[in-house]
Amino acid sequence: MNLLKMRKFVLVPVLIGVSFLLGRACGPDAPAGDAMVESAESAKPVVWTCSMHPQVRLPTQSQCPICFMDLVPASSGDEEDLGPRTLRLSETAVALAEIETAEVERRTVAHEVGMIGRVALDETRMAYITSRVAGRLDRLYVDYTGVTVRKGDHLVEIYSPTLYTAQQELLQAIRTVARLEGSSLDIVRNTSNRTVNSASEKLRLYGLSNEQIAEIVERGEPNEHITIHAPIGGVVIHKNAIEGIYVSGGTQIYTIADLTKVWVLFDAYESDLAWLRYGQAVEFNVEAYPGETFHGRIAFIDPLLDDKTRTIKVRLNVDNADGRLKPDMFVSGTAQAVLTAHGSVVDGHLAGQWMCPMHPEIVANELEACSECGMDLVLASELGFVAEQEFGDSLVIPNTAPLITGKRAVVYVRVPDQEKPTFEGREISLGPRAGDWYVVKDGLEEGELVVVKGNFKIDSELQIRAMPSMMSASEVEEEGALPEAVRLETPAEFREQLGAVLEQYVGLQTSFSLDEDNPEAAQAIVDSLHDVDMGLLDEEVFMVWLAQLPPLRDAAADVAAATDIAERRVLLSPFTERLVYVLKTFGYAREAGELGLFHCPMALDGDGANWIQAGETTANPYYGSMMLRCGSQTEVLEQGN
Repeated sequence: MNLLKMRKFVLVPVLIGVSFLLGRACGPDAPAGDAMVESAESAKPVVWTCSMHPQVRLPTQSQCPICFMDLVPASSGDEEDLGPRTLRLSETAVALAEIETAEVERRTVAHEVGMIGRVALDETRMAYITSRVAGRLDRLYVDYTGVTVRKGDHLVEIYSPTLYTAQQELLQAIRTVARLEGSSLDIVRNTSNRTVNSASEKLRLYGLSNEQIAEIVERGEPNEHITIHAPIGGVVIHKNAIEGIYVSGGTQIYTIADLTKVWVLFDAYESDLAWLRYGQAVEFNVEAYPGETFHGRIAFIDPLLDDKTRTIKVRLNVDNADGRLKPDMFVSGTAQAVLTAHGSVVDGHLAGQWMCPMHPEIVANELEACSECGMDLVLASELGFVAEQEFGDSLVIPNTAPLITGKRAVVYVRVPDQEKPTFEGREISLGPRAGDWYVVKDGLEEGELVVVKGNFKIDSELQIRAMPSMMSASEVEEEGALPEAVRLETPAEFREQLGAVLEQYVGLQTSFSLDEDNPEAAQAIVDSLHDVDMGLLDEEVFMVWLAQLPPLRDAAADVAAATDIAERRVLLSPFTERLVYVLKTFGYAREAGELGLFHCPMALDGDGANWIQAGETTANPYYGSMMLRCGSQTEVLEQGN
């Protein structure tokens, strides 16, 4: 690249970075007072620096001794009394840069937990219809599955020699009692009566109802066929016998399920477990009924984690009196977790309410018995579910305030009591993200003003002025340094799924090289990572993947959560480093061929950055059309194992 061309490429990004500062001196609408201040400032000594090598600071305009590019103004003399990460601007510059601030506040925030699952049978509302004696099924009244039966409906007629003999014993005992009514021997009469009771009890234990036994006694003759009745109402979901078959004692004939109540089983990621509590309200939707929302409460959280999917089963008990929810329907649900300052999940609606320990959907205003199981209700707070917001609200900032790179979170805070707007960079400790808010653990106080729009412009201006950047790539790399990758054996299907992640990445890289923002591709990377089935890996490789997945997923989420292409380009670098390490460790499969790893030493203000792309012609995603061919291929990312 010749010197003239290099100057052209450098001047464009520099002008973009400082345009809002130049506006304070030449804006046509600027007040006269501001213009005089800017004129006075321009008379002060200027420090000149290189936009690609900010460590260069010279008192006169010349060329960079490292890359021979023209130097640009860094800062005026009035900045010398500020801290190393503090920037002072005029009101006009703040307006031109569209910098906005918001107050650090305490408020009630909610986190939305999304889950997917399916409708399942309520295991407590199922019954097996079995034969209690050996015999032949001569008639099936219910001869196909799906039939709805009521409690007491006849199901089958069975011929059983055992039952026939037991009936005869009962009738014979009754006749004997009748003959001995006139006997003067009490012991004989008592023995006969006990024989009648014993024969009657035997028939009851064989499954005959009291009405059936009374009918046999009234007829005075045994029945050749005995009818088996339904012990509960519901739907016949299994039929295991056919007419004419011989069965033995304990043979299962039908399975009946009561579908007026169903379970909804969700799979929740282990990272979401902290947001879920017993008794928590959940809304869910079913594809069969678009636009309609169903409701339930968490009745059970599985104490065991599925080691293949790394998910936990969460169960709702849901009323289904209309029968519209069918077992195995897919559902998508959302749980709203309201946080306190101490990170507890609360539900103000349950304050002072009584709940059933087995059926949390049963809620009452006072102590009473559960309508489902008869257990006494208990206070919601006694079930481990906080029902009152007794710890106060959380300290929060808008989600656009922090600049997140790896493990670091940075905000720019407006310094109070300054004549001109002054902003100070500060590293803070964040808690969980709850919707549009981040919970702040440390580093900020209530009432402080943080920049929520224009924070990247402030950081860029610090770099233009050769001051330390809070988003320094070198610091991020130092904290997140990765060990040397060692290739592991992985199944072909797993490598294909990593290849799908790569396809979304290449789409994002291509868009950046064309100066196009592509939030859809950024989100698709996050979604494709969720689709990678870690259950395909053996135990040893699985543990390695488990260690790499959270930082990889977080880095991808940061890219997707960015607000514009400039922010996304900065966050592409740490995600690329994580992704390259994963690909070198686990391999990948891609029908379109292998991909190359490229490096541009000038990207990210001279710190350099890598990216992955197809083809051998450089397409720089960090500069786009300004320096599309800056950089070169450093290696080929080989597929497979």
